[in-house]
Amino acid sequence: MRTVAFNLFFFAMTFLYGVSCLLFSLVPGRDALMGALRRYTKVMVWGMRRIGGMDIQVTGKEHIPASGPVIIAPKHQSYGDGFIIFSEFKDLSFVTGDHLEKFWGLKRILTKMNAVVIDNCGGSDSQKKMEKQAADVRKEGRRLLIFPEGHLSKIGTHHRYRKGVWHLQQDFNCPVIPVANTLGQRWNQNDWAKYSGRAHIEFLEPIPPGLEKDDFMALLQDRIETRSIELLDLDNPGALNPADIGKLEENHVALAKRLAREAEAG
Repeated sequence: MRTVAFNLFFFAMTFLYGVSCLLFSLVPGRDALMGALRRYTKVMVWGMRRIGGMDIQVTGKEHIPASGPVIIAPKHQSYGDGFIIFSEFKDLSFVTGDHLEKFWGLKRILTKMNAVVIDNCGGSDSQKKMEKQAADVRKEGRRLLIFPEGHLSKIGTHHRYRKGVWHLQQDFNCPVIPVANTLGQRWNQNDWAKYSGRAHIEFLEPIPPGLEKDDFMALLQDRIETRSIELLDLDNPGALNPADIGKLEENHVALAKRLAREAEAG
C-alpha cells in the first residue's frame, strides 16, 4: 500500500508543480521558478518520509563551504536523489542529460533554470557546452550539481565515471564535494516499487582543485563508491541484491559511442 500511495502522491505533486513551474517560467527573472522548484523538492522529501516510510538521513553538510562556488558530485541511484539534494540548497544549478528535454514543457523550465543540458553519452560537444554554461553559473555565484556517472545506477552497482566533473572543476577552480548515497535501496532508479527503511545521503570531504585528471577521477570514484557501500543497510536490503554490490554497468548506447570514440582516437 505504501508503494501505491507514494506513487499516486508523486504523480499528483509532479503534475501540480509541473504546471506551476511552467507558468512561473513565463515570469521575468528566476526567483519565482526556483522558489516553486524548491517547494516541490521539499514536498517530495516529506512524502518520501511520511508516505513512503523512507528514513532519510542527510549528513556531512559541514563539508559544504558557506559561500563561493562549489561542485556537488553525488552517487545517482534514484529520481529521489535530486529531490533530496536540491532541497538542501537555496539556489542550485545542475547538469542533466538531454533525455529530460523530451518531456513536454521541461525544455523551457530547464532553460529558465540555467540548467546545463548535455548529450547523455558525452563527447567534446558536451564538454564545450558545460564550459560555457559553467561560466554563467560561476559569474552568478551559484553552486552546480553534476552526477558523475551520467546515468541512474541500480543499487549496489556503478557506471563508468565521466570526466566532465574534472573539466568543470578546472573551469570553476573550486572544491568538488563527493556525495555517497543509498537511496536506491528504498527507491531504485525509476522502479514502481518503493521500500521503507533507512536511506543515507552523506556529503563527503571536499576534493580541492589541482589534481591531474586521472588522479582526480580515481579519488572521486573511490570516495563515493566506498562510502556508498559502507552505508548500505544489509539488515533491510529493500531493492538491493547483495550479489550486485560493486558491479560495473554501462548503458549500451554509451558503450557504443565510447568504443567509437576510442577507435577514432587510434
